[in-house]
Amino acid sequence: MTYDGYPPPAQVLPPDAYVSWFTRVPAALVDGAIPFVLIGIGYGVAIGTGDSVCIEAETGVGAACDSAISGPGVAVFTLMWLSAMGFWVWNLGYRQGRTGQSIGKSVMKFEVLSDKTWQPIGFGLSIVRQLAHFVDQVLCYIGYLFPLWDSKRQTLADKIMNTVCVPVDSPYLPQQQVQRYY
Repeated sequence: MTYDGYPPPAQVLPPDAYVSWFTRVPAALVDGAIPFVLIGIGYGVAIGTGDSVCIEAETGVGAACDSAISGPGVAVFTLMWLSAMGFWVWNLGYRQGRTGQSIGKSVMKFEVLSDKTWQPIGFGLSIVRQLAHFVDQVLCYIGYLFPLWDSKRQTLADKIMNTVCVPVDSPYLPQQQVQRYY
């Protein structure tokens, strides 16, 4: 029986065609390391340049101390925070959106593609995908664990955005070549 005018059913891929949770976690750690270090440096400078003022009690029982962050410390922290956010947008928005790979994903040798077109999803949708990870966090981060039992190894954000994580040069990908814009 044929159904003229209807597209053919989607190709069903085996679970090992998709990247496992144990590959995705190290990629996320690599992607988070640079912003973490930048913000940590800013925080360290802000605290390190701060000043503490202690006032001795008249009774001689103890002292009351107060700490304050200096103006230059706040400026350095703000600059480092903005640098971390800029890196995040570039890495997880622009780079991942154009090539399918963030730095962490390229280290772990996989990419994020649309499960309909098998192409990278673009800058805007890549940012929206990152924001959709909020859904993964709503119920005690359970959405991040979905790849452990899901047939396509997708998080809830991947399901919302219709994306999949597949190994680079996977033999399971459809015949058309994935277009990457470097």
